[in-house]
Amino acid sequence: MPADTLLTAIRAHLDLAPTHRVIMEPIQKGASGRTIIRIKPDDYPSFIGIHYTLERSDNANFLPVAQFLTEAGLNIPKVLYDNTRRQVALIEDLGDEDLLSLKEAPFEKREPYYRSAFEQLDKLLYTRPPKDFDLQPPFDEALYRWEQEYFFDHFVETHLGRDSSTLREDPILQGLAKRLGATAPHMVHRDFQSQNLMLHGDNTYLIDFQGLRMGRQEYDLASLLYDPYMNHSAEDRRKLLTLWEEVCEEEPIEPLLKDCAAQRLMQALGAYSFIGHGQNDEWYLKQIPAAVALLQEVTADTPLEESLADVLD
Repeated sequence: MPADTLLTAIRAHLDLAPTHRVIMEPIQKGASGRTIIRIKPDDYPSFIGIHYTLERSDNANFLPVAQFLTEAGLNIPKVLYDNTRRQVALIEDLGDEDLLSLKEAPFEKREPYYRSAFEQLDKLLYTRPPKDFDLQPPFDEALYRWEQEYFFDHFVETHLGRDSSTLREDPILQGLAKRLGATAPHMVHRDFQSQNLMLHGDNTYLIDFQGLRMGRQEYDLASLLYDPYMNHSAEDRRKLLTLWEEVCEEEPIEPLLKDCAAQRLMQALGAYSFIGHGQNDEWYLKQIPAAVALLQEVTADTPLEESLADVLD
């Protein structure tokens, strides 16, 4: 059992006696397939325990990517113990507060944490892995098409109960994947959204970074600006975009940003439908209307509008 394995790990890490009391609290968050538990030994600070399987290839990347990002100076929780043979790790407990927890807070309270998140994203832009570093496969045309197929399978067919054959053959959607996949110049987190950005002290920390790969930075930026969990107003998105431009001293190309936002939102709708129906998780299904509205917004007055109008309506 994963919990037993993690209990063994914390006793080994702290050299605890078998009778030393340890409280273990499951963390009900995310849908990565990993077991994540808060571990609270008496008289010690708490830890986050992670037990993973190799069913998903990116899970095996967590520890090497953590080491790489730490050496690159990015804000991530410290890895305090790992045992790759047992597929467990103990990491620093940053608490429970993430960006999503500030959803109802005024923009002034959220602003410094978004600034810190953008600083991390900007730093990632200038970080280059060693040539022999084993990242996940880069964002290319095939991966963007896989995300679209995920959207067709789970949102269009499972959630809506519609036929997706016309969408699968749509040249506009195929062109989007080809256009975005033409180059992969930057390192990207791939799931750069409010649940994966923890607030600790005055700074924002990245978690769930095992999917790190080369791609377009605008994909991560769009993931945060058009995050359905937060469902920012247009005014707040303008403020965030201005903040990003202050941090990186560069203005994104609007059509490219919107293309990335459309691609990301299709992926998100596929994920919400897959988790919501496959795992009977109503919370994810409740995120669908916001994601649909955002996808309608970013595709308005573009060739994608006509392609997606039927299923989004």
